[in-house]
Amino acid sequence: MSKAEEFIKQKLTERQQAGIYRSLKTGSGLIDFCSNDYLGYAGSSALKAKINTEIRKYPDYKNGSAGSRLLAGNLIYTEQLEKQIAVWHYSEAGLLFNSGYDANVGLFSSLPQRGDTIILDELAHASIIDGARLSYANRYTFKHNDIKSLEEKLKAAKGNVYIGIESVYSMDGDTPPIANILDISEKYGAHVFVDEAHAIGLYKKGLVPQLGLQSRVFARVVTFGKGLGCHGAIVLGSNLLRDYLVNFARSFIYTTAASFHQLAAIRCAYAMLTEETQAIDQLKQNIDLFKSKVDNSTTYPLLPSESAIQCLVLKSNEKAKQAATLLQQAGFDVRPILSPTVPQGSERLRICLHNYNTEQEITRLTNVLNRLTHTND
Repeated sequence: MSKAEEFIKQKLTERQQAGIYRSLKTGSGLIDFCSNDYLGYAGSSALKAKINTEIRKYPDYKNGSAGSRLLAGNLIYTEQLEKQIAVWHYSEAGLLFNSGYDANVGLFSSLPQRGDTIILDELAHASIIDGARLSYANRYTFKHNDIKSLEEKLKAAKGNVYIGIESVYSMDGDTPPIANILDISEKYGAHVFVDEAHAIGLYKKGLVPQLGLQSRVFARVVTFGKGLGCHGAIVLGSNLLRDYLVNFARSFIYTTAASFHQLAAIRCAYAMLTEETQAIDQLKQNIDLFKSKVDNSTTYPLLPSESAIQCLVLKSNEKAKQAATLLQQAGFDVRPILSPTVPQGSERLRICLHNYNTEQEITRLTNVLNRLTHTND
Protein backbone atom coordinates (compact mmCIF):
# COMPACT_ATOMS: atom_id res chain seq x y z
CA MET A 1 0.00 0.00 0.00
CA SER A 2 1.40 3.39 -0.98
CA LYS A 3 1.79 6.29 1.47
CA ALA A 4 -1.18 8.05 -0.15
CA GLU A 5 -3.34 4.95 0.22
CA GLU A 6 -2.24 4.56 3.86
CA PHE A 7 -3.29 8.16 4.48
CA ILE A 8 -6.68 7.55 2.81
CA LYS A 9 -7.28 4.39 4.81
CA GLN A 10 -6.34 6.10 8.07
CA LYS A 11 -8.69 9.04 7.47
CA LEU A 12 -11.59 6.75 6.55
CA THR A 13 -10.94 4.57 9.60
CA GLU A 14 -10.98 7.66 11.81
CA ARG A 15 -14.37 8.62 10.38
CA GLN A 16 -15.76 5.14 10.91
CA GLN A 17 -14.53 5.07 14.51
CA ALA A 18 -16.03 8.51 15.15
CA GLY A 19 -19.37 7.36 13.71
CA ILE A 20 -19.40 9.98 10.97
CA TYR A 21 -18.47 7.88 7.93
CA ARG A 22 -20.46 8.87 4.85
CA SER A 23 -21.72 6.52 2.14
CA LEU A 24 -23.98 6.89 -0.88
CA LYS A 25 -27.51 5.50 -0.88
CA THR A 26 -30.07 5.11 -3.62
CA GLY A 27 -33.79 5.80 -3.33
CA SER A 28 -35.27 4.49 -0.10
CA GLY A 29 -38.91 3.98 -1.06
CA LEU A 30 -39.83 5.76 2.20
CA ILE A 31 -42.14 8.76 2.62
CA ASP A 32 -40.07 11.79 1.64
CA PHE A 33 -39.26 14.15 4.49
CA CYS A 34 -35.66 14.50 3.35
CA SER A 35 -35.36 16.07 -0.10
CA ASN A 36 -35.27 19.76 -1.02
CA ASP A 37 -38.09 19.24 -3.56
CA TYR A 38 -40.38 21.58 -1.61
CA LEU A 39 -42.96 22.12 -4.37
CA GLY A 40 -42.76 18.65 -5.88
CA TYR A 41 -41.32 19.89 -9.18
CA ALA A 42 -38.54 17.28 -9.36
CA GLY A 43 -41.13 14.51 -9.70
CA SER A 44 -43.77 16.57 -11.48
CA SER A 45 -45.30 14.95 -14.58
CA ALA A 46 -46.66 18.38 -15.55
CA LEU A 47 -43.16 19.86 -15.54
CA LYS A 48 -41.82 16.89 -17.48
CA ALA A 49 -44.53 17.41 -20.12
CA LYS A 50 -43.66 21.11 -20.36
CA ILE A 51 -39.97 20.26 -20.84
CA ASN A 52 -40.77 17.72 -23.56
CA THR A 53 -42.95 20.26 -25.37
CA GLU A 54 -40.22 22.92 -25.10
CA ILE A 55 -37.53 20.60 -26.45
CA ARG A 56 -39.67 19.61 -29.45
CA LYS A 57 -39.66 23.27 -30.52
CA TYR A 58 -35.91 22.92 -31.11
CA PRO A 59 -35.41 19.63 -32.99
CA ASP A 60 -31.79 20.43 -33.81
CA TYR A 61 -30.68 20.88 -30.20
CA LYS A 62 -27.44 19.18 -29.18
CA ASN A 63 -27.17 16.62 -26.38
CA GLY A 64 -24.26 18.59 -24.90
CA SER A 65 -23.11 22.17 -25.21
CA ALA A 66 -19.68 21.11 -26.57
CA GLY A 67 -17.71 23.77 -24.76
CA SER A 68 -17.60 26.61 -22.25
CA ARG A 69 -19.81 29.61 -22.93
CA LEU A 70 -16.75 31.64 -23.92
CA LEU A 71 -16.00 29.05 -26.65
CA ALA A 72 -18.71 26.96 -28.32
CA GLY A 73 -21.25 26.67 -25.52
CA ASN A 74 -23.14 29.96 -25.61
CA LEU A 75 -26.65 30.12 -27.08
CA ILE A 76 -29.15 32.90 -27.80
CA TYR A 77 -31.55 30.73 -25.80
CA THR A 78 -29.22 30.95 -22.77
CA GLU A 79 -28.94 34.72 -22.89
CA GLN A 80 -32.69 35.13 -23.33
CA LEU A 81 -33.25 32.84 -20.35
CA GLU A 82 -30.86 34.88 -18.20
CA LYS A 83 -32.71 38.09 -19.06
CA GLN A 84 -36.08 36.44 -18.39
CA ILE A 85 -34.99 35.18 -14.96
CA ALA A 86 -33.39 38.51 -14.04
CA VAL A 87 -36.59 40.41 -14.87
CA TRP A 88 -38.67 37.90 -12.92
CA HIS A 89 -36.53 38.45 -9.81
CA TYR A 90 -36.44 42.27 -10.26
CA SER A 91 -32.75 42.34 -11.15
CA GLU A 92 -30.87 44.25 -13.84
CA ALA A 93 -28.94 41.19 -15.05
CA GLY A 94 -28.06 37.59 -14.31
CA LEU A 95 -25.41 35.02 -15.19
CA LEU A 96 -26.15 31.30 -15.22
CA PHE A 97 -23.82 28.82 -13.50
CA ASN A 98 -23.95 25.03 -13.66
CA SER A 99 -24.77 24.67 -9.95
CA GLY A 100 -25.30 26.69 -6.80
CA TYR A 101 -21.88 25.58 -5.63
CA ASP A 102 -20.28 26.94 -8.81
CA ALA A 103 -22.18 30.22 -8.45
CA ASN A 104 -21.07 30.88 -4.88
CA VAL A 105 -17.50 29.78 -5.53
CA GLY A 106 -17.31 31.98 -8.64
CA LEU A 107 -18.77 35.04 -6.93
CA PHE A 108 -16.89 34.90 -3.63
CA SER A 109 -13.53 33.86 -5.10
CA SER A 110 -13.35 36.40 -7.92
CA LEU A 111 -14.74 39.70 -6.60
CA PRO A 112 -12.99 40.22 -3.22
CA GLN A 113 -9.30 41.01 -3.71
CA ARG A 114 -6.18 41.07 -1.56
CA GLY A 115 -6.70 43.79 1.05
CA ASP A 116 -10.50 43.46 0.91
CA THR A 117 -12.64 41.84 3.61
CA ILE A 118 -15.25 39.06 3.49
CA ILE A 119 -17.56 38.69 6.52
CA LEU A 120 -19.74 35.58 6.59
CA ASP A 121 -22.48 34.40 8.87
CA GLU A 122 -20.97 31.48 10.80
CA LEU A 123 -23.65 29.12 9.39
CA ALA A 124 -23.19 30.07 5.74
CA HIS A 125 -23.22 27.39 3.04
CA ALA A 126 -20.03 25.38 2.47
CA SER A 127 -19.95 26.75 -1.10
CA ILE A 128 -19.82 30.31 0.27
CA ILE A 129 -17.03 29.38 2.67
CA ASP A 130 -15.07 27.60 -0.07
CA GLY A 131 -15.42 30.57 -2.42
CA ALA A 132 -14.19 32.94 0.29
CA ARG A 133 -11.20 30.67 0.99
CA LEU A 134 -10.19 30.83 -2.67
CA SER A 135 -10.03 34.61 -2.59
CA TYR A 136 -7.06 36.55 -1.23
CA ALA A 137 -9.29 38.71 0.96
CA ASN A 138 -9.27 38.87 4.76
CA ARG A 139 -11.99 36.60 6.11
CA TYR A 140 -14.13 36.84 9.25
CA THR A 141 -17.30 35.21 10.52
CA PHE A 142 -19.95 36.75 12.73
CA LYS A 143 -22.31 35.03 15.16
CA HIS A 144 -25.40 33.65 13.46
CA ASN A 145 -27.91 36.43 12.71
CA ASP A 146 -26.21 38.66 15.31
CA ILE A 147 -26.08 42.33 14.27
CA LYS A 148 -23.75 43.35 17.12
CA SER A 149 -21.28 40.63 16.17
CA LEU A 150 -21.46 41.72 12.53
CA GLU A 151 -20.78 45.34 13.46
CA GLU A 152 -17.71 44.32 15.48
CA LYS A 153 -16.29 42.67 12.37
CA LEU A 154 -17.25 45.65 10.18
CA LYS A 155 -15.28 47.97 12.46
CA ALA A 156 -12.15 45.91 11.78
CA ALA A 157 -12.75 45.50 8.04
CA LYS A 158 -10.49 46.96 5.35
CA GLY A 159 -10.76 47.57 1.63
CA ASN A 160 -13.97 46.68 -0.17
CA VAL A 161 -16.16 44.77 2.29
CA TYR A 162 -18.49 41.92 1.33
CA ILE A 163 -21.03 40.29 3.66
CA GLY A 164 -22.34 36.82 2.88
CA ILE A 165 -25.66 35.53 4.26
CA GLU A 166 -28.48 33.17 3.31
CA SER A 167 -32.15 34.15 3.26
CA VAL A 168 -33.12 30.72 4.62
CA TYR A 169 -30.37 28.75 6.33
CA SER A 170 -30.02 25.22 5.04
CA MET A 171 -29.36 23.47 8.35
CA ASP A 172 -31.53 25.56 10.69
CA GLY A 173 -34.34 26.72 8.40
CA ASP A 174 -34.39 30.18 9.98
CA THR A 175 -34.14 33.58 8.31
CA PRO A 176 -31.81 36.48 9.13
CA PRO A 177 -32.84 40.09 9.85
CA ILE A 178 -32.00 41.09 6.26
CA ALA A 179 -33.18 44.70 6.54
CA ASN A 180 -31.10 45.24 9.68
CA ILE A 181 -28.06 43.66 8.04
CA LEU A 182 -28.50 46.00 5.08
CA ASP A 183 -28.81 48.99 7.42
CA ILE A 184 -25.54 48.21 9.18
CA SER A 185 -23.77 47.33 5.92
CA GLU A 186 -24.76 50.66 4.39
CA LYS A 187 -23.50 52.46 7.48
CA TYR A 188 -20.03 50.96 6.84
CA GLY A 189 -20.17 51.00 3.04
CA ALA A 190 -20.23 47.19 2.78
CA HIS A 191 -21.82 45.08 0.03
CA VAL A 192 -24.26 42.25 0.81
CA PHE A 193 -24.51 38.92 -1.04
CA VAL A 194 -27.65 36.86 -0.30
CA ASP A 195 -27.94 33.16 -1.12
CA GLU A 196 -31.65 32.49 -1.81
CA ALA A 197 -31.22 28.73 -2.40
CA HIS A 198 -33.79 27.53 0.16
CA ALA A 199 -36.16 30.49 -0.16
CA ILE A 200 -37.23 30.03 -3.80
CA GLY A 201 -40.61 28.37 -3.86
CA LEU A 202 -41.90 29.06 -0.36
CA TYR A 203 -41.30 32.77 -0.98
CA LYS A 204 -41.87 32.31 -4.74
CA LYS A 205 -39.39 34.90 -6.07
CA GLY A 206 -37.22 34.75 -2.97
CA LEU A 207 -37.33 36.41 0.43
CA VAL A 208 -35.36 39.48 -0.69
CA PRO A 209 -37.95 40.66 -3.26
CA GLN A 210 -40.79 39.64 -0.95
CA LEU A 211 -39.37 42.13 1.55
CA GLY A 212 -38.81 44.71 -1.21
CA LEU A 213 -35.06 44.84 -0.55
CA GLN A 214 -33.68 43.81 -3.95
CA SER A 215 -32.35 47.27 -4.83
CA ARG A 216 -30.19 47.29 -1.68
CA VAL A 217 -28.61 43.84 -2.16
CA PHE A 218 -25.41 43.79 -4.21
CA ALA A 219 -25.78 40.21 -5.47
CA ARG A 220 -28.19 37.32 -5.05
CA VAL A 221 -27.63 33.65 -5.81
CA VAL A 222 -30.72 31.71 -6.88
CA THR A 223 -30.45 27.95 -7.32
CA PHE A 224 -32.76 25.73 -9.32
CA GLY A 225 -32.14 22.34 -7.70
CA LYS A 226 -34.43 22.81 -4.70
CA GLY A 227 -37.82 24.51 -4.99
CA LEU A 228 -37.61 24.52 -8.81
CA GLY A 229 -36.83 20.82 -9.06
CA CYS A 230 -34.14 20.99 -11.77
CA HIS A 231 -30.46 22.00 -11.74
CA GLY A 232 -28.19 25.03 -12.01
CA ALA A 233 -28.07 28.53 -10.54
CA ILE A 234 -27.91 32.20 -11.43
CA VAL A 235 -26.09 35.16 -9.91
CA LEU A 236 -28.33 38.23 -10.00
CA GLY A 237 -26.95 41.76 -9.91
CA SER A 238 -26.00 44.64 -12.15
CA ASN A 239 -24.84 44.46 -15.77
CA LEU A 240 -21.44 45.55 -14.49
CA LEU A 241 -21.27 42.57 -12.10
CA ARG A 242 -22.35 40.18 -14.85
CA ASP A 243 -19.57 41.42 -17.16
CA TYR A 244 -17.06 41.09 -14.33
CA LEU A 245 -18.04 37.48 -13.60
CA VAL A 246 -17.81 36.56 -17.28
CA ASN A 247 -14.23 37.80 -17.21
CA PHE A 248 -13.03 36.68 -13.77
CA ALA A 249 -15.21 33.91 -12.27
CA ARG A 250 -13.17 30.76 -12.88
CA SER A 251 -16.07 28.39 -12.14
CA PHE A 252 -17.90 30.06 -15.04
CA ILE A 253 -14.99 30.46 -17.46
CA TYR A 254 -13.40 27.02 -17.19
CA THR A 255 -16.38 24.68 -17.32
CA THR A 256 -18.50 23.19 -20.07
CA ALA A 257 -21.79 25.06 -20.40
CA ALA A 258 -25.10 23.51 -19.37
CA SER A 259 -26.87 21.28 -21.87
CA PHE A 260 -29.90 22.53 -23.77
CA HIS A 261 -32.11 20.10 -21.85
CA GLN A 262 -31.00 21.68 -18.56
CA LEU A 263 -31.75 25.17 -19.89
CA ALA A 264 -35.18 24.09 -21.14
CA ALA A 265 -35.96 22.52 -17.76
CA ILE A 266 -35.09 25.79 -16.00
CA ARG A 267 -37.28 27.84 -18.35
CA CYS A 268 -40.22 25.45 -17.88
CA ALA A 269 -39.81 25.37 -14.08
CA TYR A 270 -40.05 29.17 -14.05
CA ALA A 271 -43.17 28.95 -16.22
CA MET A 272 -44.69 26.58 -13.64
CA LEU A 273 -43.71 28.85 -10.76
CA THR A 274 -45.16 31.90 -12.56
CA GLU A 275 -48.48 30.09 -12.95
CA GLU A 276 -48.38 28.65 -9.42
CA THR A 277 -51.43 29.15 -7.21
CA GLN A 278 -51.88 26.04 -5.06
CA ALA A 279 -48.54 24.32 -4.39
CA ILE A 280 -47.08 27.18 -2.32
CA ASP A 281 -50.26 27.55 -0.27
CA GLN A 282 -50.30 23.80 0.37
CA LEU A 283 -46.64 23.86 1.42
CA LYS A 284 -47.35 26.64 3.92
CA GLN A 285 -50.33 24.72 5.31
CA ASN A 286 -48.15 21.62 5.73
CA ILE A 287 -45.47 23.61 7.57
CA ASP A 288 -48.09 25.04 9.95
CA LEU A 289 -49.63 21.59 10.47
CA PHE A 290 -46.27 20.01 11.28
CA LYS A 291 -45.33 22.74 13.76
CA SER A 292 -48.72 22.55 15.47
CA LYS A 293 -48.40 18.81 16.06
CA VAL A 294 -44.82 18.68 17.38
CA ASP A 295 -44.59 18.69 21.16
CA ASN A 296 -42.12 21.46 22.06
CA SER A 297 -42.34 20.84 25.80
CA THR A 298 -39.50 18.29 25.69
CA THR A 299 -35.74 18.75 26.01
CA TYR A 300 -35.55 18.76 22.22
CA PRO A 301 -37.90 21.45 20.85
CA LEU A 302 -37.97 22.50 17.21
CA LEU A 303 -35.57 25.21 16.15
CA PRO A 304 -37.41 28.45 15.28
CA SER A 305 -38.25 28.30 11.56
CA GLU A 306 -41.06 29.44 9.28
CA SER A 307 -39.56 27.60 6.31
CA ALA A 308 -39.88 24.09 4.90
CA ILE A 309 -36.78 23.09 6.88
CA GLN A 310 -37.63 22.02 10.43
CA CYS A 311 -34.98 20.71 12.83
CA LEU A 312 -34.80 18.87 16.13
CA VAL A 313 -31.37 19.25 17.74
CA LEU A 314 -30.48 16.01 19.58
CA LYS A 315 -26.98 17.19 20.58
CA SER A 316 -25.03 14.06 19.62
CA ASN A 317 -24.25 12.07 16.50
CA GLU A 318 -25.37 8.85 18.15
CA LYS A 319 -28.77 10.18 19.25
CA ALA A 320 -29.40 11.74 15.84
CA LYS A 321 -28.51 8.50 14.03
CA GLN A 322 -30.63 6.39 16.38
CA ALA A 323 -33.63 8.67 15.97
CA ALA A 324 -33.28 8.71 12.17
CA THR A 325 -33.07 4.91 12.11
CA LEU A 326 -36.28 4.59 14.13
CA LEU A 327 -38.07 7.04 11.84
CA GLN A 328 -36.88 5.16 8.77
CA GLN A 329 -38.10 1.90 10.29
CA ALA A 330 -41.48 3.61 10.72
CA GLY A 331 -41.50 4.42 6.98
CA PHE A 332 -40.22 8.01 6.92
CA ASP A 333 -37.16 9.21 5.01
CA VAL A 334 -35.61 11.51 7.59
CA ARG A 335 -31.83 11.83 7.75
CA PRO A 336 -29.52 12.78 10.61
CA ILE A 337 -27.26 15.77 10.16
CA LEU A 338 -24.02 15.03 11.98
CA SER A 339 -20.91 16.92 12.99
CA PRO A 340 -18.73 18.09 11.30
CA THR A 341 -21.50 19.15 8.85
CA VAL A 342 -22.97 21.03 11.82
CA PRO A 343 -20.99 22.10 14.92
CA GLN A 344 -20.42 19.44 17.55
CA GLY A 345 -23.25 19.46 20.06
CA SER A 346 -25.83 20.63 17.49
CA GLU A 347 -26.33 17.30 15.68
CA ARG A 348 -29.92 17.01 14.56
CA LEU A 349 -32.77 15.59 12.57
CA ARG A 350 -33.43 17.77 9.53
CA ILE A 351 -37.02 17.39 8.36
CA CYS A 352 -38.02 18.86 4.99
CA LEU A 353 -41.68 19.45 4.29
CA HIS A 354 -43.26 19.44 0.83
CA ASN A 355 -46.56 20.37 -0.70
CA TYR A 356 -47.17 16.69 -1.52
CA ASN A 357 -46.88 15.38 2.05
CA THR A 358 -50.39 14.43 3.20
CA GLU A 359 -52.04 15.39 6.48
CA GLN A 360 -52.00 11.72 7.50
CA GLU A 361 -48.26 11.40 6.75
CA ILE A 362 -47.42 14.53 8.74
CA THR A 363 -49.57 13.42 11.67
CA ARG A 364 -47.96 9.96 11.73
CA LEU A 365 -44.48 11.50 11.52
CA THR A 366 -45.09 13.91 14.39
CA ASN A 367 -46.55 11.13 16.54
CA VAL A 368 -43.31 9.15 16.13
CA LEU A 369 -41.19 12.26 16.75
CA ASN A 370 -43.07 13.07 19.94
CA ARG A 371 -42.56 9.54 21.26
CA LEU A 372 -38.86 9.72 20.41
CA THR A 373 -38.25 13.04 22.14
CA HIS A 374 -40.13 11.96 25.29
CA THR A 375 -38.10 8.75 25.38
CA ASN A 376 -34.85 10.73 25.08
CA ASP A 377 -35.94 12.95 27.99
